[in-house]
Amino acid sequence: MLGLNKFYSSIMSIGAIQRQSIVSLIWQTALTFIGFLSTMYFAHAVGAGVLGAYFLFTAYLSIIGLVSDGGFGWAAIKRISEGEEQNAYFSAFVALRSLFVTIVIIVLIAVRSYFVDLNEAGTFIWLILALMASLLSGAVSSGIRGCGKIGIQAKGNFIDNISRIIVQVAAVYLGFGVAGLGGGLVIGVIVGSIVQLRFFDLRFVHFRWKHIKSLATFSVWVFLISSGMIVFSTSDTIMIGYYLNNADVGVYRIVLQFTSLAAFTTVALRSSLYPRVSRWGKTGKTGLIEESISRAFTYSLVLAIPMFAGGVLLGDKLLYYFYGSKFGQGYMTMVVLFIVQIVNIFYFFLSSYLTALDHLKDLFKITVVAVVANIALNAALIPVIGISGAAIATLVTMGLNAVLALWALSKMLTIRLETGSLLNILKASVVMSLFVGVYRMLIPLSNMWFALVPVVLGGAIYGILILKFDRKIYEELKGIVLQMNVVWPEWL
Repeated sequence: MLGLNKFYSSIMSIGAIQRQSIVSLIWQTALTFIGFLSTMYFAHAVGAGVLGAYFLFTAYLSIIGLVSDGGFGWAAIKRISEGEEQNAYFSAFVALRSLFVTIVIIVLIAVRSYFVDLNEAGTFIWLILALMASLLSGAVSSGIRGCGKIGIQAKGNFIDNISRIIVQVAAVYLGFGVAGLGGGLVIGVIVGSIVQLRFFDLRFVHFRWKHIKSLATFSVWVFLISSGMIVFSTSDTIMIGYYLNNADVGVYRIVLQFTSLAAFTTVALRSSLYPRVSRWGKTGKTGLIEESISRAFTYSLVLAIPMFAGGVLLGDKLLYYFYGSKFGQGYMTMVVLFIVQIVNIFYFFLSSYLTALDHLKDLFKITVVAVVANIALNAALIPVIGISGAAIATLVTMGLNAVLALWALSKMLTIRLETGSLLNILKASVVMSLFVGVYRMLIPLSNMWFALVPVVLGGAIYGILILKFDRKIYEELKGIVLQMNVVWPEWL
């Protein structure tokens, strides 16, 4: 117990943003690894068709969940993060959210007969239960994030997902198929929210009309922007299901999930930065905002670029061995989606900073353009070249998003890339790629273990080289490790 207390004290001695990013990253890494294994099991146990039906269920849930939220979730985070009348804004948010969810559930039950796919799969009831669970999860998550307790939020999210995975694995094993996957999602949401409640400080108080008006003013733009983003993120899934079949949806979404490994650090960084950028914007600390976005780009690309290189060299075999022969056919789609993940890093942070700095009109205009382009490209390309067409449509529109967001944010901030660090990342990635390429030419990747060897060795080579090449990354990482009272290897 003494050792754990010492380790906790060491973690708490690190700067707030670094500490919360590290905590989020630890949970995110563990979750990614466990989720990766569970997805492999689902792919082999139920196949692409059932997974496709589940992904369609989650797409519907995203769209309906957006309507039930009305944009008030992000509005609450924004207002709470500003530090003024936090309890009143929280109370107003819960009241509004409860009203919206109730109305949406009543409407859904009234038009249930139109949801043929969900009724046949047995997931409609889980859709309703998921919306009910979102009342608790939305309130707790918004309060925790608004107060800047990102480490707690990351822990709750981890427990949410672990609970979901455990229930889903058991349900699939027992033969419940897509209904079991949906049920696991609902149970995970409830468990994760209950865990976060222990660290919840906000309380219900009387609120006034001005609090509702303030939330509504912000939420209108958030809702419009979120609507576009949800349409953008789900249109490929829904249109693949429309033009092709559930199996193709399953392959596409598994490949998309596989490539998202390249950007998983981005989520941890964004969660830590958003409430602070919001406050820095309020207090006029432009220098801190500009520095933070430059470092965010660097620390996201430090993983994304080598993973793209490794995916191009080994992705066909990894998809085949991890998920099955059906998923191995998604190699070309995977290559395109890896590029999407790199482009998405830029858009992800640029759009987050626009939101945190209250420039929602600019972001809304960008989103509208991207949504229209995305739907048009999906409709044109999916019938012709299948799921690769959906990937290309996403790449083109994501690139458009990033360029327009950069143009909008550049009016307020000086956006800089740390070119020295970027060149070091590229150099380390090239050396790693040469090693992996030679390995593949000399040793046939005849099974999963032979395919994993270059992944592990290539990752180790890249990690050592980036620390050798980039002194800034080296010194920052070394400082964090030493603050945690962990021995730093002298040979580095």
